[in-house]
Amino acid sequence: MSAEAATLSAAPAPALGRRQVHAVAACYFVASFAALGLPPYLTSILPELGDPTAHWAGLLYIVPTVFGGLAAPLWGRLADRYGRKRLLLRAQLGLALSFLLAGAADSLPTFTAALVLQGILGGTFAATNGYLAAGLDGTRLSWALTLMQGSARAALVAAPIVVGTLSPWLSPHRQYALLALLPLGAAAMLLALPEPRESVVVREKPLAEQQTTPQGAEPVAVAVAPPVTAQRGLLRELYVFEFAFVFSTVISFPYLIALLGDRISGISPVVSGSLFALPHLCYLLFAAPVHSAFRNRPRLGIALGFAAVAAGLAGHAVAGSLITFTAVRLLLGAGLTLGLVCLSLLAADAVQGRSPGRMFGSLEFVSKGGAVAAGVVAALGNSAFGPTAPVLAGTAVALITVAAAVHALFSHP
Repeated sequence: MSAEAATLSAAPAPALGRRQVHAVAACYFVASFAALGLPPYLTSILPELGDPTAHWAGLLYIVPTVFGGLAAPLWGRLADRYGRKRLLLRAQLGLALSFLLAGAADSLPTFTAALVLQGILGGTFAATNGYLAAGLDGTRLSWALTLMQGSARAALVAAPIVVGTLSPWLSPHRQYALLALLPLGAAAMLLALPEPRESVVVREKPLAEQQTTPQGAEPVAVAVAPPVTAQRGLLRELYVFEFAFVFSTVISFPYLIALLGDRISGISPVVSGSLFALPHLCYLLFAAPVHSAFRNRPRLGIALGFAAVAAGLAGHAVAGSLITFTAVRLLLGAGLTLGLVCLSLLAADAVQGRSPGRMFGSLEFVSKGGAVAAGVVAALGNSAFGPTAPVLAGTAVALITVAAAVHALFSHP
C-alpha cells in the first residue's frame, strides 16, 4: 500500500499470536544473554590472548557494536526482500558462528576477527523487530517491542552473574563456545514460527470520528495512510530521540563501578553489581503499566523520561552514600523505563507504511551510533576528568533533549 494514497480497507488479523511473540522474545533473550554476558569479562579474557594488561579491552568492547551498526541497514533491506524469518534465522546462526570462533581463538587477532564477525553477522535487534513489525501493528506491535526490550534487560541483569558463577570451572574466554549453543537453540525454535504476512497500515480514528457499529455487526478496521511529510518528520524525530537516549543512558555504564568505589569505601562487588542492575530491574517491573499509561501519548513519556535520566545522572555526580546512590539509580531506572517504552510506541507509529526491515535496520544503526559515541566520550572524559565526567556529559545531552521532546510534544498535541 502506498504511503501517498489515503486508503480505506479492512485490515487482516495480525499473523503472529501471543504465544509466537513470546517465543520470539525467548529467542531474543538467549541471543542477548550471550552477547551481553561476556564483554564485561574482557579484562580477564585478554591476558590469555597475549594482552597482559587488557590494554585493548575498551576498544574491543565496542567492536561488535560498531560493525553491527554498519551492517544493520543492509540486513534490514535484505529482510524486506527475501523474508524476515529467513534473515532472523541468519542473525542467530551468525551469532553462533562468531561465538564458536571467539571461544576457539588462541590469539588476539583471531579473537578480534570473531568480534568483528559478531557485529557483521549478528543484528538480532533489527531482524527481530522487523519480523514482528511485518506481522503486528499498532498497540500489539508497540507492546511486542516493549517485550523485546524486557528480554534484553533481563539478559543484561542475569548474564554477567551466570558467567561469573561458571568462571571457576570454565574461563569466560571458553564460555564463548559454550554460549554458542544459545543462538543455535534459538534458531531451532524459530524454525517452527511462520513467515509473517505484511500487516495493513492501520490508524484508529479519534473517538469523535468513529462511526457506531450496529449491534451484532462485525467491526471494520479503517486503514488511513498518514501523509508522507508527517511520516518523514516522525522518523527523524524517532532517530534523534533514539540516539540521544542511548547516548545519555549508556554513557554511565562503563565507569559506574569505578565511581561507586571512589565514593563509597569498602563497597562489595555484589552491592556494586546490584546497583548497576537496579535501573534494568525497574524496567522489568514497570514496563507493562508504563505502556498502558502512555500508549496514546508517547511524546509526553519521552519528555518525562529524558527529564528523569538527566536528574538521575546529575545525582550520580553528587551522591556519596549507598542510600543516595540507590535513590539516583532508581530515578535513572524511571527514566530508562519511560524512555524505552515510549520509544517503542513511537517506533510502532513510525513503521506504518514503511518496509519494517529497512526502518529497524536504520534504527539499529542510529542506536549503535549512540552507544559508540557514549563509549568514546565516556573513555575520554574519564581519562581527563575522572569517573564523574561521563555522567555529567550524559546529563547535558539529556537536558538538551528534554527541550526537543517538549517542543515535539506541543507540536503534536
